[in-house]
Amino acid sequence: MGKGGKLDRNDPVHSSDQEVKVLKWEEIRQNKWVVIDNMVYDVSRFSRKHPGGERLMLNHAGQDATDAFTCFHTDMKKVRKYLGPILIGRVVPGSDVNPNEDTKAELHNDFQNLKALAEKKGLFKANMTFFMLHFLQLIILDLVAAYLIHKSGYGNWLTYSLAVACLVIVQAQAGWLQHDFGHLSVFKSNKMNHFVQNIIIGGIMGFSADWWNYRHYQHHAKPNTIKRDPDIRFGLLYLIGKVVPIEFGKKKIGKLPYNLQQFYFFFTLPPLLIPIYFVIETVYFLVKKRKLHEIMWISIYLIRWYAMFVPSLGLLGTVKLYFLVRFFESFWFVWSTQMSHLPMTIDYDKDLSWFRAQLISTCNVEQSTFNDWVSGHLNFQIEHHLFPTMPRHNYHLIAPEVKELCKKHNIEYQCKTMSQATYDIYKCLKESGEMWYDAYNM
Repeated sequence: MGKGGKLDRNDPVHSSDQEVKVLKWEEIRQNKWVVIDNMVYDVSRFSRKHPGGERLMLNHAGQDATDAFTCFHTDMKKVRKYLGPILIGRVVPGSDVNPNEDTKAELHNDFQNLKALAEKKGLFKANMTFFMLHFLQLIILDLVAAYLIHKSGYGNWLTYSLAVACLVIVQAQAGWLQHDFGHLSVFKSNKMNHFVQNIIIGGIMGFSADWWNYRHYQHHAKPNTIKRDPDIRFGLLYLIGKVVPIEFGKKKIGKLPYNLQQFYFFFTLPPLLIPIYFVIETVYFLVKKRKLHEIMWISIYLIRWYAMFVPSLGLLGTVKLYFLVRFFESFWFVWSTQMSHLPMTIDYDKDLSWFRAQLISTCNVEQSTFNDWVSGHLNFQIEHHLFPTMPRHNYHLIAPEVKELCKKHNIEYQCKTMSQATYDIYKCLKESGEMWYDAYNM
């Protein structure tokens, strides 16, 4: 392997002794093969065995997936052995320039150099104390909540409210922490990352790590891409972006008054996403994929909550507490994630470079101690999307370099205040709803 995650042509799987065809991009797109560092791979069968899920790989069918490949994988030595059997040819560099982006090759090279610079500076090395303190935060607040409930139950509304606040913080911060391990950004060992992720998202949060990774990796690979990013699959509830609203309007599809979605959005998605939709989706995923080990981790969460709260609140009171915590947690999660994505470009797959695709679909929120903590450092959404395996405490260190690269290629780097980012959720929903209304009434 070369530096910066690049595939080395002297590796066994790319040895000149191995006969490979020279393939044209037209043939590659037609057969839905994947290109990595100018080498062509047939992933049609392997995609079913891929840890990230079949859809993740097929979303790059007929495209150059070099940047996505190097950004997602931390152990290149391990993944190398899977490439040899599916290698079918090579493509001549620059043989077919993407008509949607005539600087794609140059931008790709600049981004690879930036990634190599980040590695040289040690920005992919995790500060273990940082993550241990965040984990300790969860344990302490969970125990404080259990103590407060045990002492007063429903007897004191202030004590009960403090307990709820502690539990909401635990769930929200656990969500950010499991996200770190899910991105393999803490330990060098992938197995260790996944093990700790299971402890947090399963034992502390009551959700499935495999389910989360399955949908979240798709989001990162093709953010804000229609039919490819699960985070923007809102069905007929909301119309977002500038493409789908007009399409629905012209087809006279009007299941809901979308010109009012900027109002009903706040009473539907934020309070219901985690308590209802995520629970249903998780159960469906576990049953369909037969993930028995994931059910074990969730069982630990259920047993833990039963032991902590049923003696003081009873079964019904514990269920009420569960939904109350999920209600506030869901608001926290939706606000922290959607303000960086929803107001950005939402379109069909244009096969843009990795760098450009991430920049048009994400924006940052200004850095502060509070913003870093409340969002799990996802106020640096741009840097997180460009370097998904980088530990979050290093995002601010690479941000100046990212800004310079954006400036060089005339790509907008958006950074907003928290209030502006929040308002932009309302604004973009309103604009999309009006587009639908105008197209519908033409």
